[in-house]
Amino acid sequence: MGKAIENTEKDTTDSTSSSGSAVKRLYNWILSWADTKYGTHALFLNAVAESSFFPVPPDVLLGALALGKPKKAFFYGTVCTAGSVIGGVIGYFIGLWFMDLVGNKILEIYGLFDKYDQIGEYYQQYDAVAVIVAGITPIPYKVFTIAAGAFSISLPVFIFASIIGRGFRFFFVSSLFYFFGPKIKKFIDSYFNILAVVFTIMLIGSFFLVKYLLN
Repeated sequence: MGKAIENTEKDTTDSTSSSGSAVKRLYNWILSWADTKYGTHALFLNAVAESSFFPVPPDVLLGALALGKPKKAFFYGTVCTAGSVIGGVIGYFIGLWFMDLVGNKILEIYGLFDKYDQIGEYYQQYDAVAVIVAGITPIPYKVFTIAAGAFSISLPVFIFASIIGRGFRFFFVSSLFYFFGPKIKKFIDSYFNILAVVFTIMLIGSFFLVKYLLN
């Protein structure tokens, strides 16, 4: 009995280790493009894919490229934002047309299926603000893009909110590298998620403040 439990634990550990190694290899593969002449193309494709199905966020490659050429940081931020919004639209149509065939499987693979109904409630209450929050914070953006299509959120509203949310996130990263260069890398690696949450709270607070003042 004890041996069976030990074997089961070993299998689980090996499986988890294997999964972690696979993701690490993907990260390293993405980063390797920063040292090639195709770095910008890879950044765009990474941003497109991550918004609908790919696990590695484009911030990784964005940071590497901006670190190498700080003066082009805002250019890389623009490329990243454009790719992410296009990928978001792809995710939207996956949810709108292929939810049962593809969308559910993507959510299950990333363990996000249990958040699907909750996100639907967010859309019902906050509409575009939910997309903006998803675009800025570490919340997996793909679950919001797919859910936006599945719940038939207005496509123009979705695109507009995606541009704001993703643009804010990627230009924030770009601006840090542009103004502070290599010395900001360690700071971003350590505190990016916390900063994203703080800026999201500030952004959402400004929305409600404007709404209050207009009323």
